[in-house]
Amino acid sequence: MQRMNYNHLFYFWLVAREGSVSKAATRLRLAQPTLSGQIRTLESEFGERLFEKAGRGLRLTEMGRMAFRFADEIFSLGEELVDTVNRGASGTPLRLTIGLADVVTKPMAHRLIRPMLEPPAPMRVIVREDSPEKLLAGLVANELDVLILDAPPGPDSGVRVFCHRLGESGVALLATPKLSRRYRPGFPKALDGAPFLLPGRTTGLRRGLEQWFDHLHIRPHVVGEFDDSALVIEFGKSGSGIFAVPFVVERDVRRNNAFTLVGRVDEVRRELFAVALQRRVSHPGVVSLIEHARRELSG
Repeated sequence: MQRMNYNHLFYFWLVAREGSVSKAATRLRLAQPTLSGQIRTLESEFGERLFEKAGRGLRLTEMGRMAFRFADEIFSLGEELVDTVNRGASGTPLRLTIGLADVVTKPMAHRLIRPMLEPPAPMRVIVREDSPEKLLAGLVANELDVLILDAPPGPDSGVRVFCHRLGESGVALLATPKLSRRYRPGFPKALDGAPFLLPGRTTGLRRGLEQWFDHLHIRPHVVGEFDDSALVIEFGKSGSGIFAVPFVVERDVRRNNAFTLVGRVDEVRRELFAVALQRRVSHPGVVSLIEHARRELSG
């Protein structure tokens, strides 16, 4: 086959998106016969039909569906590139929209996101906090540029994404001074029957803690389960129970809230992932966020 005519491919892509030659011709300001002729030329180059009749409309053939997947990636990337260049050339800060899983601690989120707002190239950062399922829906709808999650999306999510592992750390168990004085001696066995504030059951941290408890034959008294990490800290302030935070933010959480250490658990690993759509051209803000997060979590 000779070198592809990308104008013909673009016309095919637009007809497939619009669902009819007439709608695509209106958008392109071309006569329908002219557009149909361009599609036939492309079919001749491929040696196969790309559309077949379906009632009064058209539908893609098997070859057409394959060609559309490639064309969609090519022209979607082109639109993304133009959008990125225009944003960077306008003189206004680049916009970065982050989806933050509600189980990620606020001190951790602050440490990872703060550099995006600082010179020499500050960005306009928008953070949306929600459950991983709702954040994935926002990512697919192009409402979000990147997600920060504590676990990669499962295979049943039905979403094709890039999942970048940012790093991991063990966890520190914190509590009010009164609770800490009671349960720190004899740690970790002393935790049997101790009041605990746990993250939601679907989180990676919850699974890690439960495996650790089972391994040591510890049965904590679970007084609360929270999807929102900020609520865990608030209930921790009132002395309701012991809770876990990653090593990397332990000092900040203790200093700002007068918590004391019950014990550290290196066996329970808290992981973080950056999740973005499967595109070869990356948002510069996403690249910067991933690079900074990896340095932060490795240190």
